[in-house]
Amino acid sequence: MAAYLYESFRLLLSTLCATGSLGFVSSPALHPLPVSSPVKMASFKFMQLTRSFSVSAASLAKLVTPPIQVYGVEGRYAHALYSAATKEKKLDAVEKELNSFDQLLQKDKKLADFIANPSLKRAEKKVVLEGVLKKQNVSPLTVNLFGALAENGRINKVGAVIGAFGKIMSAHRGEVVCKVTTAKALDNASLKELKDALQGFLQKGETIQLEVLVDPAVIGGMVVNIGDKYVDMSMATKIKTYTNLIKEAV
Repeated sequence: MAAYLYESFRLLLSTLCATGSLGFVSSPALHPLPVSSPVKMASFKFMQLTRSFSVSAASLAKLVTPPIQVYGVEGRYAHALYSAATKEKKLDAVEKELNSFDQLLQKDKKLADFIANPSLKRAEKKVVLEGVLKKQNVSPLTVNLFGALAENGRINKVGAVIGAFGKIMSAHRGEVVCKVTTAKALDNASLKELKDALQGFLQKGETIQLEVLVDPAVIGGMVVNIGDKYVDMSMATKIKTYTNLIKEAV
């Protein structure tokens, strides 16, 4: 395992060395996550989608560009919230409010079930949620976000939206989120080597937020998710690739 991990570290280093930056890597070993649509198109769709969000159409057309792009429905809501909170200088307050609500959902099963219940009307969910939030004295930005989610039938995405906003805020603070998956737990020496490899390619002012996971399915090597990039150096993927090549040759 140590030999294969060493090769994985070497490949990771050579991949990141393509530009010396974790943000923009051109190596074919590094695959950007799928892009659902350009930022401007996402912003335009969000204007149509969240008509109850308390910002004007003109301001929505001029969204503040987030430090990273988060794709999907949750990304569009998170981007709009980031823009609105930036303009009102309430980013930290909004993040704190969202985290508090997320903790509330973890503790209050009735509230979580209420949000997940598809048989309830959107208007009913909106009224209840706005009542809960106002009792917590949250900002109008957060109240309007939840109102928009409920009104547009997206309240079941609230957890994903909170997560997406958290990713944007991490990037805003210069934190580079990295998730590494290996077949077996890394020993201290291997973990230090990995951290050193990643740390050496951070831009000025950035810090690494590393999460190491274990999944026997990768067999060997590692899978790295860093920022919005994905590096698959697992033995499982190599075996699958070679197997497919053999099948095609037969």
